[in-house]
Amino acid sequence: MASQDWFDKDFYKVLGVSKDVSAADLKKTYRKLARTYHPDSNPGDAAAEARFKEISEAYTVLNDPEQRKEYDAVRAMGSGARFTAPGGGGAGNGGFEDVFGGMFGGGSRGQQYSYQQSGFEDILGGMFGGGGGGRTAGFGSPSGGFRGFGGPTKGRDVTASTTVDFVTATQGDTVSLQTSEGRTIKVKIPAGVSDGQKIRLRGKGQPSPDGGEAGDIVLTVSVRKHPVFERDGLNLRVTVPVTFVEATLGATIEVPTLGGEPVKLRVAPGTPSGRVLRVKGKGVTTSKGTGDLLAVVQVAVPSHLSAEALEALNTFAKVGPQENPRVDLIARARG
Repeated sequence: MASQDWFDKDFYKVLGVSKDVSAADLKKTYRKLARTYHPDSNPGDAAAEARFKEISEAYTVLNDPEQRKEYDAVRAMGSGARFTAPGGGGAGNGGFEDVFGGMFGGGSRGQQYSYQQSGFEDILGGMFGGGGGGRTAGFGSPSGGFRGFGGPTKGRDVTASTTVDFVTATQGDTVSLQTSEGRTIKVKIPAGVSDGQKIRLRGKGQPSPDGGEAGDIVLTVSVRKHPVFERDGLNLRVTVPVTFVEATLGATIEVPTLGGEPVKLRVAPGTPSGRVLRVKGKGVTTSKGTGDLLAVVQVAVPSHLSAEALEALNTFAKVGPQENPRVDLIARARG
């Protein structure tokens, strides 16, 4: 639907292009200007936002062949053309019917048009076929745009999911995914991605319906469990069994690492189950830092004893500490 502003606004000048600019060059110029003045690139800059609206309005009209033709015809009549409400002047006063009569084959005394409260846009709506809720030209048109600013619309985002193994999620890797359309895309899984985390793949979604940028793929990553290690933020946690003798007398033990050689840890005499031994720098490495390996001690109780070992243990029970380790637990439970 044409706008009265078309008389005064030089959309070619707004975009800095010639009147015979091709559609391809028009789009290229608009995208460059849109990137420069987009509100996301100029937060809080009212002047940049106003400029962005201006270039978006110009592109919306010139990018549509029909609207561009109408715009050129209106502009050809001269920027001084105006209309007046019925009864505002005689035949020689340049009324609305005189301005548009020649364009549509009507005489200067032909069909009369009245200016209603609905405004100039509604009067022109029927003339240009834009009435009745159809497509409108100009700023904020339903044809799409950057958050209501006009211009090409971004393609639709697509949701997808994939499952990776624990090592891939921890150390990162590039994997291949098959889209519903049969396309194969390469996806870089960043080191340290967690179970259920979403990754946005820019420009890998649905194409734009009107030449804008493609949508994104929002990928949800599921991580398979590891038989030994668990994630604790950037740390890796592993449960390490030790014998009763090792826990009581102390020992040096080997602890596995993810994808590397085991490391040696010193278990102090009298170490109880649940104590955490820390190995610096053996956790998950990401751009945010490197975690540690947390070895959780678990005292292993033998299920079978030889007669000699059983006799020795009974002797120890007689000569060892006679304390009850549950006394404090029961007392705290009572209150």
